Amino acid sequence: MTDPLHIVCPACTAVNRIPADKLSANPKCGKCHQALFTGHPVELDSASFQQHISRNAIPVVVDFWAPWCGPCKMMAPAFEQAATELAPAVRLAKLNTEVEQQLGANLGIRSIPTMIVFKNGQEVARQPGAMGAADIVRWVRSHT
Repeated sequence: MTDPLHIVCPACTAVNRIPADKLSANPKCGKCHQALFTGHPVELDSASFQQHISRNAIPVVVDFWAPWCGPCKMMAPAFEQAATELAPAVRLAKLNTEVEQQLGANLGIRSIPTMIVFKNGQEVARQPGAMGAADIVRWVRSHT
């Protein structure tokens, strides 16, 4: 058995301890019993953002977007596809900068879409502009 990893539940934000070798076994949250990995990006807000980037033992990639943004809409299916390919090694999440303007400003988001890779609560890579699924996966893997 390997050392447990902390994984934040996408449904209730509870922190779960999961053995690393069990990440691919469809683990469920000990609090709400929902799946910890759904194959879909997690929708974040300012309340859940800090919990996800600082408490997950796996890297978290956040797509900063807005509903009025054409390139954001074009990239959404590719980001969704990348989430299925990268989970459970990486958590993909989305943050609507129209709703969370202060958080976007605090992080210096100047154009959307922008993706940021966070590890242990720290930004390790940033990529502005829309990308296809294969490019997203390749970029994420090069920084995780």
